[in-house]
Order: sequence, then C-alpha cells, then structure tokens
Amino acid sequence: MLEEKIRTDLNQALKEKDALKVATLRFCLAEIRNFWLQKQKELTEEDILEVIRRQVKLRREAIEAYQKGERSDLAEKERKELEILSKYLPQQLPPQDLEKIVRATIAEIGAKGAGDFGKVMGVVMAKVKGQAEGAAVASEVKRILEEGR
Repeated sequence: MLEEKIRTDLNQALKEKDALKVATLRFCLAEIRNFWLQKQKELTEEDILEVIRRQVKLRREAIEAYQKGERSDLAEKERKELEILSKYLPQQLPPQDLEKIVRATIAEIGAKGAGDFGKVMGVVMAKVKGQAEGAAVASEVKRILEEGR
C-alpha cells in the first residue's frame, strides 16, 4: 500500500537524517490522516494519490509564486519537496500518447470546435486519470480543437 511505502521511506529518511525528506513525508502523512478524518472511512489508494496530487499542485504553485517574487531559495526548497512527492505518483503519459488519446476522444465524440471543449475534457480526464495533469490535458485539447478549425 502507498501509505505504508511513505511510512517506510520516512523511517529510512530518519535514519539518513534527511531533514527535508522527513518534513515533507511527515506533512504528507498528516494530510493523508486529515483526509481520512474528513472521509471517516478507510482510504483507497486513489484517495491517497489524490492527497499527494494536491500536495504536488501546491508545490508547483508555490514555486511559481516564489519565482515571481524572486525568492529562488524558497523556490528551490519547494522544487526538492516536489521531487520527493512526485516519486509516489504514477508515471505520467508522454506527450505523444496524450495527443493520441485526445485525438481519439475528439473523433469518438465528434467534437467540432472550442464549444466542445468541456465534453472532450471530461472524457479525456476520465481516460488518463492520474497519468496526466489537468493543465497539460486542457492545453492539448485546446490546441487540437483549434487546429481542426
């Protein structure tokens, strides 16, 4: 189970005295526990992945904000935390595979233009759940729909 892997990695980080990894994994486990308290039921692997995805998204947003604020030291810390957390997410689809899925979905739905963006997004996101970020999917769907004009 993913939560057990995180706990094992936390123990290893404690032994290695890797303070950043310890803090990051402890925070992640705390967020998993908070999610469990909200749900009041046993968490599935997908629930745990959702928590990790949210943490990854927060780190990406923080990196962007710190870069805009010219705080490269803090951006680098967030980047390292992002790297630690990303190891627990499933492998991301290569761009060419994502493009194939988007094109197939557009053909399957019969989408004609930008007005069908929402329909295409919903179906593609269901197909690539956890294997591609929403922003990447949205960008690809938009590009291909505009290409079809």
